Amino acid sequence: MHIEQFVMAYEVEQDRLRALVPHGFKSLRPVLRINAEIRGGTPYVEFNTAVEAQDGTRGWINIGAWVDGSFTREGETVAFETDMLRISFTGVGIHGGCPAEKDSAGCYYPRALDYVLCPAERIDSPKEFCDCTFKWLTKTGTSGQSTGKSVPVFPTEPQVLYPRQMFSVTNAAAIPCKQVVGAYKVEFEREQQ
Repeated sequence: MHIEQFVMAYEVEQDRLRALVPHGFKSLRPVLRINAEIRGGTPYVEFNTAVEAQDGTRGWINIGAWVDGSFTREGETVAFETDMLRISFTGVGIHGGCPAEKDSAGCYYPRALDYVLCPAERIDSPKEFCDCTFKWLTKTGTSGQSTGKSVPVFPTEPQVLYPRQMFSVTNAAAIPCKQVVGAYKVEFEREQQ
């Protein structure tokens, strides 16, 4: 199946993430990530954050996903919209790699009362960097816009102990965006599963 994948990460306060991440996981970096795909003409969007499981396995944990959204294409801009999110990616014509995560084993998805790790896909296609704007459509949702460059983000030491919150899209989307740290798009063929 032909896939057009659009990825954006934005920096947030890591202590707020620590208060959300489910038991059995710890936050690795102060980032939230949105992955949007066009899968054979159908949109799919997911929202996740970088974690380490109790067994030391590192990856991303899925906060939410949408299969009922829509997308539009106008020139180099592709925009996705769900009931909770509006995001657009505009290719800037610069190709290259993205910050590789050599230690990411994949993405954890909720299953019954636990999380299951789905292995990371190997994608060798060149990536095109993008400008990106996004807005969470929730009552307290944040928004952001890229500045035209990728920015490294490093873990922060705990400073504030927030009360535990439910691990949900609404609570994660309420964490203010400090900055968009990078966005790109890539096309590849995915084997049917």
